[in-house]
Amino acid sequence: MAADPVSVLQRIFGFPDFRGVQRDVVSRVLAGENTLAVMPTGAGKSLCYQLPAVMLEGTCVVVSPLIALMHDQLRAAEAVGIRAATLTSVDENRAETRGRFLDGALDLLYVAPERASTADFRDLLDRGKVALFAIDEAHCVSEWGHDFRPDYRLLRPLLDSFAGVPRLALTATADAHTRADILEQLGIPHEGMIVAGFDRPNIRYAITPRDGTTRQIVDLVRATPGPGIVYAQTRAGTERLAEALAVTGRPVRAYHAGLDPAVRAANQAAFVASEDMVICATVAFGMGIDKPDVRFVAHAGLPKSIEAYYQETGRAGRDGDPAVAHLFWGAEDFARARQRIGEVEAHRQPGERARLNALGALVETAGCRRRILLAHFGEEAPAACGNCDNCLAPPKAIDATETARKYLSAVFRTGQMFGSTYVEQVLTGKSTERSLVNGHESLSVWGIVDGEETILLKPVGRALQLRDALRANPHGGLEFGPAARAILKGEEPVALVLPPKRERRRKGEAAANPVGDPLFEALRAKRRDLAREAQVPPYVIFHDSVLREMAAMRPASIAQMAGIAGVGQRKLDAYGEAFLRVIHEN
Repeated sequence: MAADPVSVLQRIFGFPDFRGVQRDVVSRVLAGENTLAVMPTGAGKSLCYQLPAVMLEGTCVVVSPLIALMHDQLRAAEAVGIRAATLTSVDENRAETRGRFLDGALDLLYVAPERASTADFRDLLDRGKVALFAIDEAHCVSEWGHDFRPDYRLLRPLLDSFAGVPRLALTATADAHTRADILEQLGIPHEGMIVAGFDRPNIRYAITPRDGTTRQIVDLVRATPGPGIVYAQTRAGTERLAEALAVTGRPVRAYHAGLDPAVRAANQAAFVASEDMVICATVAFGMGIDKPDVRFVAHAGLPKSIEAYYQETGRAGRDGDPAVAHLFWGAEDFARARQRIGEVEAHRQPGERARLNALGALVETAGCRRRILLAHFGEEAPAACGNCDNCLAPPKAIDATETARKYLSAVFRTGQMFGSTYVEQVLTGKSTERSLVNGHESLSVWGIVDGEETILLKPVGRALQLRDALRANPHGGLEFGPAARAILKGEEPVALVLPPKRERRRKGEAAANPVGDPLFEALRAKRRDLAREAQVPPYVIFHDSVLREMAAMRPASIAQMAGIAGVGQRKLDAYGEAFLRVIHEN
């Protein structure tokens, strides 16, 4: 066992030193103290248990929610020489894995919470040597979390039965309430909580009202090279988008629970291995993937909460390179979300409404998106981040209260039974057979909006639905919500954000990870060959950032290559000569 964690870090992972709060977390674990680490995606959470697992006597048991995630982390651990295994329902070598654990031949053992809470598994651990419990995605233990998993609640007895074994809980997405619940549920003292900054400065956030969603996402895909994830809200939506995005010329696949399991697994494997594929998926996709080079995440509809949005967008740019997160939303998203809230247990409704209101503030703001996002997690942020749509191209904020009152008046006087298109026709005085038959052309609201005010009607309609001043009835007509009265009486102002007109970006103009250096491309080609031969995704060999540094430094020897961050001893031995030959030949 090495006495110095930094020397182990350099030898195995190839990093010169710890990043952020990693040193503090690792120090607590090595001292045998129970810890909750709240760290943003891409901050190196897995290293906080992988490194102690190598240094401590015995095996680190990692509880993880998804089999795909476990297998992904298994590949990454084995690639740097860590002795690791998974014990899941799909593994055919379970007897061998149990034997390796009992023989003390495992540094890491990954299991799902369902297995970890069984008596059989506890019996197995009793007969071996456990060095550490690591509970990944720890927010799943909290009913207040956005991804509650009841089986996580059953872990406490297991942890308590190994009182001398330290426990490390890890999450990237937990507000203050959820963090307190994690501490209580997993028996970790408050002083054992380490919260790193939530900021992901390499991600550029953008939020846009839907206006031809498919066209908007096609434009984004064309403008942003590299792998990307497009989240749709339905299974059918993923397939429609995948078909439509084929026009970009990029490889595109769909992913959802309704696909044949073999097809789903093949599509996921193809995406993980690809350097330019776009996958259209439901939101469950990505939680089980540790793919570092995702260059963009697009939402074709509203996520469940800010926590979910943060986690889903956090799947972009895990390698630290620039990435884009673009959300496209509609007023009907908020209407559906409010309907769902009415269907959950009464004691959960206040929390769900608070989450939806927080999302509303994020999409409506004329200010910095990142500031609102970080404030939700209790973190102070500058007034402007310089890397979100509102900071890069400040929108115009206007007082639209009078237009909103006209809109509400039209909804009321037409009987609260017509949709937005008809309401807008009444307000602008557009005569139709329906308006004649209904006698609406004689109403006081007929034609009271004209000129430049007409362009405000659609965004005002969205804003009123977002604020719950208007709701859609089961037949698609608009009716008053609880916020309507205060706006009609002039007691509640309606500020409207009008985004600036943006020119369509030329292909490759906003490349988040520009390529083109012949040596860099040659190194990527060699990486693809080695990955195919080893049957692992290319990033398991080396991240793009490592290849860029190779291209810039052009090391001429193994000793020089060893100085590049991310080149540990195992990878140096396995791939160093191959990459040196590419550098020499180019």
